[in-house]
Amino acid sequence: MKLSQKEEELMNYIWQADETYMKDLIDAYPEPKPAVTTIATLLKRLTNKGAIGFRADGHSRAYYPLIAKSDYSTSYVKNMITTFFQGSSGRFASFFTKNIKLSKEELLELRDMIDDQLKASDK
Repeated sequence: MKLSQKEEELMNYIWQADETYMKDLIDAYPEPKPAVTTIATLLKRLTNKGAIGFRADGHSRAYYPLIAKSDYSTSYVKNMITTFFQGSSGRFASFFTKNIKLSKEELLELRDMIDDQLKASDK
């Protein structure tokens, strides 16, 4: 599933709330707030894509995520690796460590994570 930047932004508010109403979503945005019609359009697109669902609550709808943020993030990163790095996680890791200015502490933390994964794969 591919979401636009605006859809991802709205999804982040929905993921944070777990269940929310359009009014609360609009309130969550900083000024200048988007138009009600803009949020309604985004909610319709997200519903059509299967990213969110809703339940009727009187005259309102309570929206909730149908996909977990971690699942979307994993899919997004895998797609990026396929698209930009010919499916090579190694190329992605090389690009990431060379082009994202990581501190020594962050690099050591990454190494520890890799070591932990290596140990877990040996079991």
